[in-house]
Amino acid sequence: MKRLFNLLAILLLIFAQSIQAFPIQDDMEMMEQDSVQTTDVVEMEEPVMEEPVMEEPVEEEQLNFHQELKKRFIEGGPGFMGIVLLCLILGLAIAIERIIYLNLSTTTDSSKLTSDVEAAMKSGGVNAAKEVCRNTPGPVASIFYQGLDRSSEGIESAEKAVIAYGGVQMGQLEKNVSWISLFIALAPMLGFMGTVIGMIQAFDKIEAAGDMQPSLVAGGIKVALLTTVFGLIVAIILQIFYNYIIAKIDSIVNDMENASIDLMDILVNNKK
Repeated sequence: MKRLFNLLAILLLIFAQSIQAFPIQDDMEMMEQDSVQTTDVVEMEEPVMEEPVMEEPVEEEQLNFHQELKKRFIEGGPGFMGIVLLCLILGLAIAIERIIYLNLSTTTDSSKLTSDVEAAMKSGGVNAAKEVCRNTPGPVASIFYQGLDRSSEGIESAEKAVIAYGGVQMGQLEKNVSWISLFIALAPMLGFMGTVIGMIQAFDKIEAAGDMQPSLVAGGIKVALLTTVFGLIVAIILQIFYNYIIAKIDSIVNDMENASIDLMDILVNNKK
């Protein structure tokens, strides 16, 4: 018990000394004696004051993203960066137009169209089937119409008409897609060209200065690499759209081929 009371007395003395240390913080001699206690108090108080300030850098980065992108674009030079941006705009315009056209071409259900044409052939003949195709949008209905229009000349003539007009429809589906592939190849090549020209300019500055200074080389190399980065970004974006368009075209072409086979079967069955 005595040891416990002694320990409590020591703790009370320490607590009393710590309380007395606060009102005399302006005295230099007392600060040197109680340096351990005051530093502990300061260390406990400082994190509390800095906590609300931690969120400010994150908000600044989000707000300055577009400004940073604009700054990097200007640093890359208006010459090559403008051409790369033009490739992106034209490529996206063609890609969006193709996607809209292809989606409109796949709105018609080929299996339903085939069943409607077959039912019209049985009830009203070729003219009724042609009327169904005329009132249905899409490349499959157009191919059906051409095949039915030549069915009076024989199955072989109808098959040739379906194959020929199928090629025409495929050309319509692939219209201007080659321009997207051109921009995909052109954007990074322009970026690399800008990088090479920027490196040449950096070495010209070194030759003119007569000394290998990091400040002369770093600026030129940074500007040169920016053109490559933006060119690769443009190529990646357009490549995604290009692959989607090619996959969509392949799906429509397969649908056209299957529907053409079904049309030939319908014509053969009605000739018997």
